[in-house]
Amino acid sequence: MKFTLSWLKDHLKTKATVEEISTKLSAIGLEVEGVEDPGEKLGVFRVARIVEAKKHPNADKLQVVMVEVEPGKAPLEVVCGAPNARAGLVGVFAPIGAYIPGSDITLVKKPVRGVASNGMMCSAAELELSEESEGIIELAPEMAEHVGQRYIDVAGLNDPVFDVSLTPNRPDCTGVRGIARDLAAAGLGTLKPEKAISGVEGGFASPVDVTLDFKKGTEDACPVFAARYVKGVSNGPSPEWMQQRLRAVGLRPINALVDVTNYISQDRGRPLHVYDADKLKGAVRARLGKAGETFLGLDGKDYAVDETMCVIADDNGPLGFGGVMGGEASGSTDATVNVLIESAYFDPLRTAATGRKTGLVTDARYRFERGVDPESVLPGLDLATQMILKICGGKPSKAVVAGKVPDTRRTIVFDMGRVEKLSGLVLSDDRIRDILEALGFELVGDGRVIEAIPPSWRPDIHGSADLVEEVVRIAGIDEVPSTPLPRLNGIARPVLTDRQKRARRARRLLAARGLVEAVTWSFLPREQAELFQGDSELVELANPISVDLAVMRPSLLPGLITAVGRNRNRGFADVAMFELGQAYRGDTPDDQFMAVSGVRAGSAGRDGGGRHWDGKAEDVDVFDAKADAIAVLTALGLDAAKAQVTRDAPSWYHPGRSGTLRLGPKTVLAHFGELHPATLAALDGAAPMVAFEVFLDALPPEKRKSRAKAALVQSDLMPVRRDFAFVLDAAVHAGDVVRAALGADKALISGVSVFDVFEGGALGAEGKKSVAIEVTLQPTTDTLTDKDIDAISEKVIAGVKKATGGEIRG
Repeated sequence: MKFTLSWLKDHLKTKATVEEISTKLSAIGLEVEGVEDPGEKLGVFRVARIVEAKKHPNADKLQVVMVEVEPGKAPLEVVCGAPNARAGLVGVFAPIGAYIPGSDITLVKKPVRGVASNGMMCSAAELELSEESEGIIELAPEMAEHVGQRYIDVAGLNDPVFDVSLTPNRPDCTGVRGIARDLAAAGLGTLKPEKAISGVEGGFASPVDVTLDFKKGTEDACPVFAARYVKGVSNGPSPEWMQQRLRAVGLRPINALVDVTNYISQDRGRPLHVYDADKLKGAVRARLGKAGETFLGLDGKDYAVDETMCVIADDNGPLGFGGVMGGEASGSTDATVNVLIESAYFDPLRTAATGRKTGLVTDARYRFERGVDPESVLPGLDLATQMILKICGGKPSKAVVAGKVPDTRRTIVFDMGRVEKLSGLVLSDDRIRDILEALGFELVGDGRVIEAIPPSWRPDIHGSADLVEEVVRIAGIDEVPSTPLPRLNGIARPVLTDRQKRARRARRLLAARGLVEAVTWSFLPREQAELFQGDSELVELANPISVDLAVMRPSLLPGLITAVGRNRNRGFADVAMFELGQAYRGDTPDDQFMAVSGVRAGSAGRDGGGRHWDGKAEDVDVFDAKADAIAVLTALGLDAAKAQVTRDAPSWYHPGRSGTLRLGPKTVLAHFGELHPATLAALDGAAPMVAFEVFLDALPPEKRKSRAKAALVQSDLMPVRRDFAFVLDAAVHAGDVVRAALGADKALISGVSVFDVFEGGALGAEGKKSVAIEVTLQPTTDTLTDKDIDAISEKVIAGVKKATGGEIRG
């Protein structure tokens, strides 16, 4: 919403400065986005008179003019190319150093075809006053007495423009008078009374009738439609003062009839429309549209009508969309002699729906969809009639009204004590009354509990809390006292849940391991989701934001893999990324789960990737992904050594280079491994690329740790290490050997690791392999003897044989 300072003062008697008005508007909830002061841009330009003009000696299309810039001083020599430059012309002069906004140049003194120019005579386009650029500005001859004065002062252009951002619940402030009312209530001046309107009700009946033609149940589309016929008007340009104001707020003057309706819409928040009455056939009626109907809008485009839209029509068909836009066929022109002025009330919801369907964003829609004051139908018609009679002449008919103004009167019981209760602001009852009455509320009752009746222009007021908001808004949010919350004794309780704590630790751990966190869409194309569906059901969206994002993701990996692909396409081949978020196995709450997933591509291993003089970095492999998964589990309080590794990773992993971490046969903690070539091909990825998925919801609850630190257990005895080599079936997993060896003596065996795997050759048996392990024995009380070590060795051999069938290698 834009308005000028002089326009505001038409309704508000105030001596406040521009800065004071801007500050107060923002303080009462009408946020000022900016104030444009023409004095800053055009203040340097002066009224000047050409006293002599002669042809340029070196150019056919240029003239050298002598310009009187200040009375009593010698004229300045200026080179000018305007065809209308001549002696005696009064125009606008720009001195050296002036910035020309329309040309985006700063004047410097330099010769033009050998003649030095000491400034510039300006066109309207160069000052951004209009699009006229054919010649320089010509002022009236009597303006010569103002030579030397600032042009914006002489022309009345020194009028600051306010740009206010309105919230949707303030339709009353879509007009300058509504803003003036709020400022007056806030103590920044006095609201001027409405000027009386007279002489607009004619003595003859309107030759054009208006009717409402709605089926039962749809009458709210347009409850009231008023019009007045004016004959014998003389259309043409509107007065200069009106054109200046319309231009200042971004509206293009068209002709007097149209400019009057635009002016009133901006001034009072009351949209109107004028029809060329001679182009109408039969009665003008408000009705719902019919399938197949079309009309040519005022913007020159054809629009289709459907059964949900409110239209204004005559016997020939639709004339325009009610509350949105009129039609070209019935629009007024300079040749218009007889007009019909329309003032109606249109349903906000239906108007908004029509605007969205057609894509039309107009000043009328902006106001009607927020809720125009229904009581302004007849006053708006009378004001438009008065202005048209004053500017264009003519004779008015009697007003014709179809329907009736909807009754919006409602009563709110208001306890004035709620102001302090809800806001903490202490105000006297008289102050509260003054604020509400200044805003137009009708108050009934003398006690502390009263009845408040909102004005018709405030459809957003429905309860006592709304009244409190109005009082506090006008009294000043800055007056609300700052009250600290009570401080409870003792240590504050944790605010994060265990799940949130685990998510935070997982993020920190993976970032420390060199992975970059990513956030990808929770929606996927169906073909991508099917790659990661597994045994789950895909969740399809009923109203997706795009046909390519129609299915909820069953895994975080598709988004990460495609993100890696985008990075590779931009030259970043070695990428490590992770994401923590929700995924979906079905459409019930239990099917939603939290996971943390990551991918490594190229040579982006734990120690970084890329080329280096010290040697080529190795490509990532399954063990990089396994290490990430185990690191996450460990950071989240799980002993990864207790997890079982199985080779049943889902189908999107490489079948021979992947695994699953489990707790028992049913609880899946994580998947890891190289991604399947077919999966990568479908997602436009490229090997090498490994991934892992850790399911946070599957982790057992963490054990509550005691605040007391456990005693440090540290042996001063040297550990003993022994190597064992077992011949096993090739299908036996090395992890089974490690677990069997660890369980041989849990008190003394502190660690087991695999250091060699051998198949074929000297082993001399098909389908067999040799697995060598190192067993670390850590004594705690006494040094181990050979007998003790042999006894433990026998337990290791027996345990491995029992678990895997392996024999000690001779």
